[in-house]
Amino acid sequence: MTAALQGLVQKCDLQGQTLGDVALGAVIKHSKDWNLARECVIDSGLSLRTPGVDLQRACGTSIEAAIMIANKIALGQIESGIAGGTDTVSDAPIVYADDYRSILFEMHRARSFMDRIKPLFRIRPRHFKPVFPGVEEPRTKLSMGESTEITAKEWDVQREHQDQLALASHIKAAA
Repeated sequence: MTAALQGLVQKCDLQGQTLGDVALGAVIKHSKDWNLARECVIDSGLSLRTPGVDLQRACGTSIEAAIMIANKIALGQIESGIAGGTDTVSDAPIVYADDYRSILFEMHRARSFMDRIKPLFRIRPRHFKPVFPGVEEPRTKLSMGESTEITAKEWDVQREHQDQLALASHIKAAA
């Protein structure tokens, strides 16, 4: 996301400029990226006075960010802003089971050396099995792609129409 912002700042000659807001999102974020938009703004070349806000909405993060920035402009709250999003599952966060995390937190909160050691005796091999991030809806167990296929069939959305929409979107983005 930082690279995309840097490219936009260079392309639009925004170096050092203060914008009203930058709204960015990602559906799957690592906990270390809790302030993703602000960190991206800091490294983008925009003024440090430009605020950044994170959003998260499955299959609609970037459009929600665009709507938010557009609404702020329409309401006169800001004059200009940037909206966008980023997603990748190539570096998705991997977490561990709650009971293992509980042991680690107990060790971290302990005041004495012995209190830090005691929880170690409750660790079992099963604790080291990671919980991989899911990109499926928890209620239906379907991925966005699977849900989209069902929707396309039920609403008779032809593949060529989807491709035309995608191409038009990319042409508009490039313009």
